[in-house]
Amino acid sequence: MFIILFQGAEETQRRHACVQESSSGAEKFSCYLIVLLIQPDSDRSKMDYRFLCSCPGLYQCSVTGLVFHMEGEGDVVYRIVTWDRRLLAQHHKKPAGPLFDIKCLQQSVCRLHLPHCEIPSTAGCQFLSVAHLNDEGIEFIPPHRITETHVIINISGFSGYGNVKDEDSPPEPVRALVLLFYRPLNEIRSVLSVLMLPRNVVLRNVRCTRKEHVEDELYIETSSHCYLQPKQKYTLSTCPEDDSVLVQPKDEEFDCDNYENYIPSFQVTLKTVISIMKLLLRDTKSSQIVWEREVFLPSAGLKKQCVQRSSDQILKDIRSSFIEGISGPGLKRLVDKLLEKEVLIDSEREAADKMQNKREQARFVFDTVRDKGASSEMIEVLREVDPFLCKHLGLIVT
Repeated sequence: MFIILFQGAEETQRRHACVQESSSGAEKFSCYLIVLLIQPDSDRSKMDYRFLCSCPGLYQCSVTGLVFHMEGEGDVVYRIVTWDRRLLAQHHKKPAGPLFDIKCLQQSVCRLHLPHCEIPSTAGCQFLSVAHLNDEGIEFIPPHRITETHVIINISGFSGYGNVKDEDSPPEPVRALVLLFYRPLNEIRSVLSVLMLPRNVVLRNVRCTRKEHVEDELYIETSSHCYLQPKQKYTLSTCPEDDSVLVQPKDEEFDCDNYENYIPSFQVTLKTVISIMKLLLRDTKSSQIVWEREVFLPSAGLKKQCVQRSSDQILKDIRSSFIEGISGPGLKRLVDKLLEKEVLIDSEREAADKMQNKREQARFVFDTVRDKGASSEMIEVLREVDPFLCKHLGLIVT
């Protein structure tokens, strides 16, 4: 297991300072450094999150949105796990958020705040509860309190916690996200995948899960917030809207309990290079536009994207050989050069230096660079600092 520093303390403090200023009278959150623990099999959709706290207070995770009410010092480790939908159905419940497996050896978490996506002005909140799964089975905990954004419960044990909703609850509108993932097929054609998801999904988990299935996808960052009605059908239209653009399917139902599979609701096939596209999501019943954005597509960089894909595939194929083959001095030269080219940052170099052996360091550096999409830069630098290894890896042909 190796460590990636996800967010620096200064950035965390700035973010939480903004929360405090914009939420007068609301709970104030302490700040902490999040550390992501990624398993050595490189399954990035199964990440552990961890934080260490030395004093009582409220601590919010800037990745998952979870808030921990700590009675004292503690070491909390948590991860997203898969719901047992059959077990929930036996109790006439359905998921209303991710399921978190939470552990704290010191048992110092007294309350847990789980993000929800309900709109407070609707009746949706009254059907919420929290499922607690452990070796003895499942129990449903009534909320201690529900805020605009979180369901708060008192806890005494640990393991799995997640928001659930009554199966027969009326379909009220919820806060949602429209997420875009772009994939070039060649220098001309490309595909834009459009996902409709509840807003309390963990974006990092969505992106990592998509990357596991479609490695060469690019996440398109845009304003994604909207309100959607569960079980309601929506249509996606585009501008331009001609033979060069194909949207499939014609309409799609919004699945508000989709917290695992992240399959596209719509796929837009672009048969020519388009740099700017307007997307409009409409309610099929009322024809009302519920989400509308002008999206900038990296069409000018299609060729570069195709090259990057091949570089990423090359690195993926030599991963084990690189980890075993690179020497300690060679790895140090590689890290120094990647730092000089701003592919790595100081905190990542420091994290690598703390690793116990050379293999862990090499694995950390390799996967960190690939995660950043800097495979071509990695190959270029490696050829410069260790040409002998590159010949062995097939990166230099003589």
